[in-house]
Amino acid sequence: MSSSDRSRTVGDNRTYEVRTYGCQMNVHDSERLSGLLEGAGYVRAPEGADGDADVVVFNTCAVRENADNKLYGNLGRLAPMKTKRPGMQIAVGGCLAQKDRETIVKRAPWVDVVFGTHNIGKLPVLLERARVQEEAQIEIAESLEAFPSTLPTRRESAYAAWVSISVGCNNTCTFCIVPALRGKEKDRRPGDILSEIEALVAEGVSEITLLGQNVNAYGSDIGDREAFSKLLRACGAVEGLERVRFTSPHPRDFTDDVIAAMAETPNVMPQLHMPLQSGSDTILKAMRRSYRQDRYLGIIDKVRDAIPHAAISTDIIVGFPGETEEDFEETIRVVREARFAQAFTFQYSKRPGTPAAEMDGQIPKEVVQERYMRLSALQEEISWDENKKQVGRTLEVMVAEGEGRKDGATHRLSGRAPDNRLVHFTEPEEEVRPGDVVTVEITYAAPHHLLAEGPTRKVRRTRAGDAWDRRNAAPAAKPAGVLLGLPTVGVPAPLPAATGGCAVG
Repeated sequence: MSSSDRSRTVGDNRTYEVRTYGCQMNVHDSERLSGLLEGAGYVRAPEGADGDADVVVFNTCAVRENADNKLYGNLGRLAPMKTKRPGMQIAVGGCLAQKDRETIVKRAPWVDVVFGTHNIGKLPVLLERARVQEEAQIEIAESLEAFPSTLPTRRESAYAAWVSISVGCNNTCTFCIVPALRGKEKDRRPGDILSEIEALVAEGVSEITLLGQNVNAYGSDIGDREAFSKLLRACGAVEGLERVRFTSPHPRDFTDDVIAAMAETPNVMPQLHMPLQSGSDTILKAMRRSYRQDRYLGIIDKVRDAIPHAAISTDIIVGFPGETEEDFEETIRVVREARFAQAFTFQYSKRPGTPAAEMDGQIPKEVVQERYMRLSALQEEISWDENKKQVGRTLEVMVAEGEGRKDGATHRLSGRAPDNRLVHFTEPEEEVRPGDVVTVEITYAAPHHLLAEGPTRKVRRTRAGDAWDRRNAAPAAKPAGVLLGLPTVGVPAPLPAATGGCAVG
């Protein structure tokens, strides 16, 4: 390293790229990482940089299958680029970094920085230290150093935003390693949450998604069992806040006061993503899920009684150790009865460090695959039937950015209905911006989207659309976005919507 390289200050207009894998918590953490780097003087690399940046940050997931292979494959592709580009740095953070620590640098010695889930605020300092000392910096904190929401943020959307209300998880699900990597639940103070929401709304944000590993357990750390329902109602009093969503709740903590708050707070959207994981009481017990089939279906009945048009989605794991055909049929029965608008289904695979990985009764892959295909086919049929019920309804759709991949060819725009269904609609003559709201009539339904093929009935220009205009008028480079490893629900556009925390809520 030359003396001029050593004398460079932090950032010094160096470019950066953040690659994110996993759940919505990781996506939100990446917004913080981007904000930290830009605050330290780094500049976001242009879209499509594909590693051609001075600093490449991997924000990793330890939950998804083959997560480590994916990471080391990507690191391997960057090794020759780094050799040819003096001064380039690579950092690895997130859940896999928290779990594997020194292993990462042993397997990929060209990595400069390894940091964990509890100390993301240290990234700029660690990068500078690695540059000055010319050796890898590995720093993994065992507990949260600073609540992520206190850190600078580069929001991915001008009109919709994540708001973290808690971090960590107190559950002990046997298939999940998240509590070991994210730590025990820690709640933010309600006043701090509302202050952040009010500040976002003042900037033009009109939709927020309350985020937590187990979002409706909020209050356990501060000693108030009704804190989450109170927070939802408080969001209803924030002037200018049009849409409130949350992800992901746990059935154990889903209480009647939360249902009442959802039903009685106008800007809380008629949408619920609540992981089922299995319909079999035997498997739920083996998973250490603290509810049973009747409890789960009872919650859905109460939600639909209070909010008839609510769209309910879920997560399901197929092929958990010990799952018999009878157990699987119980899951099928629950899916038929619950009639989910959408279900994110996952084939069970071992996660090192989890109790389930050592259980007897591991299911052969071909059996898991066959059950998965049966469940997917059933849910596809149900999703289509439920979407057909939307035909003829008039809906307010918040225009989104990047939701419709074929919009340019079809001369359509896309957005989200209040229940978070994806709607493609005919582009109106009047200018419409992401964040604006259009009123349309649904004319056609497919399993995963709705169409409004007639003329737009109304266009409402919003402060959120104005915020999008301001952002895109700025001279800053166009955001490169982040890469996701999971499908999502109820998430600020342009990001796809996330399932429950790491798909394990």
